[in-house]
Amino acid sequence: PEALARIYAVDPSDVPVDEVLTTVRLACGATLAAAREALRTRAPTLNLLGGFHHAGPNAAGGFCPVNDIAVALAALRVEGFRGTAVVLDLDAHPPDGTAACLESDPDTWIGSLSASDWGPLARCDETVLPEGTGDDAYLAALDALIRRMPRPGVAFVIAGGDVLAGDRFGRFALTLAGARRRDLEVAAALEGVGSVWLPGGGYHADAWKVLGGTGMALATGSDASIPKRYDPLGARFAGIMAELSPSKLAGDPEFTASDLEEALGLGACGDGRRLLLLGYYTAAGLEHSLYRYGVLGYLQRIGYGQFRVEIDRTNPGERARLYAEAGGEEHIIVELVLQKRRVAGHDVLYVHWLHMRNPIARFSAARPRLPGQEVPGLGLAREFGELLALIARRLELAGVVFRPAHYHTAFPARHNFRFVDPARQGRFEAMVRDLAAVPLLEVTSAVAQGRVFMNGERYTWEADEMALWLIPALVEDHAAVEAEAQRVKFEIRPAATADSVTR
Repeated sequence: PEALARIYAVDPSDVPVDEVLTTVRLACGATLAAAREALRTRAPTLNLLGGFHHAGPNAAGGFCPVNDIAVALAALRVEGFRGTAVVLDLDAHPPDGTAACLESDPDTWIGSLSASDWGPLARCDETVLPEGTGDDAYLAALDALIRRMPRPGVAFVIAGGDVLAGDRFGRFALTLAGARRRDLEVAAALEGVGSVWLPGGGYHADAWKVLGGTGMALATGSDASIPKRYDPLGARFAGIMAELSPSKLAGDPEFTASDLEEALGLGACGDGRRLLLLGYYTAAGLEHSLYRYGVLGYLQRIGYGQFRVEIDRTNPGERARLYAEAGGEEHIIVELVLQKRRVAGHDVLYVHWLHMRNPIARFSAARPRLPGQEVPGLGLAREFGELLALIARRLELAGVVFRPAHYHTAFPARHNFRFVDPARQGRFEAMVRDLAAVPLLEVTSAVAQGRVFMNGERYTWEADEMALWLIPALVEDHAAVEAEAQRVKFEIRPAATADSVTR
């Protein structure tokens, strides 16, 4: 775990070693399978996970534990491939590991466009471009590189997603359209050649669109843009929802052994009626949903098993708990309190409480404690937000509403949720705007410590209602939001300065 934690820049407690290495082996096997298929068909293939170009023969790093290209090419050589192998590395970083792996193979050529200069690399035709290089200059350099490329017997293309402007680790400034033009031009140059395409790195919110665009370029030659608000997770979950049988969620009409237990008062309302969450979901139905949506599979991979769901009543609302075993102990890892309630004149799914816990993980410099956290979280906030929206849709409710207790709770929800009160939304947008350059941990800690000031006055976090509206008729008062956002200004003050202000 320590070695993998160094490679992935996480805490060792975050690394389920067997699961990680199984995934890495599958990725390497997929690159090899893609290469065999490409040689057979003389056509492009795409592996959705690969391009681990920083892993060398004796060292690993940069999120790359094993070099899948080197593994695949070594296997092809053993199987009799004698042609020229081309590696066209269009990730934003130099192919240091690949160059080291292939240094002794005379029938290879590595071409690279990089935004970082790590020094000369053996057997590598590398062009280092200035930081901030945009579409036109990049594509001109790509054209020159392709002209120098020998005709390959097989080609490996790392179509990196880290070339986009604003990527956290890349230094290029390409647009999504520029990245698509890159792929189309390379695909045209490799027509009739067996090629393996790999995603490489990508550390931008739109990096997935680069990979999606690579698939579109290879499959259909399309230069059409991916819709701006298209959400792959939401689309995937909506498809699963359409396949789920209501009888699996709400219980079969047949009388079962569990019905008998509930009629005896075990796990039922106490009057013989089956206890249903929100009048619809059985405990078994919730567990089945979590399985189908992939949540339980994810939790298994990080070390949990023996799952069970319990439902009971609380005040207010109804509570569902997901239990799981790890290390010989049973833990509550998800606790959820829901209620049907009326907000802004509409019936909504009201979330009184959502607690996602990972008690077998630990806080560290790589994962610091956030205000209000007892143990680290599960990293499933996005998935559970989507699941709550699907529950509201299934129950024909107008939306999902919750009260974020902390800034770090509201911040990731801001893309889909809005504060019900326009003035509150305006203050929140102003806070996000004014503190955008400050890391999230520092902002939320400063709020908790009383070091955030609004218009010169100490600011106390307002845990007001945020809503994800599922009905199109609701229109936000944008003028009121904008007016309030312009009226206020936020700043963080050092502790000594903040303490000098009279409370």
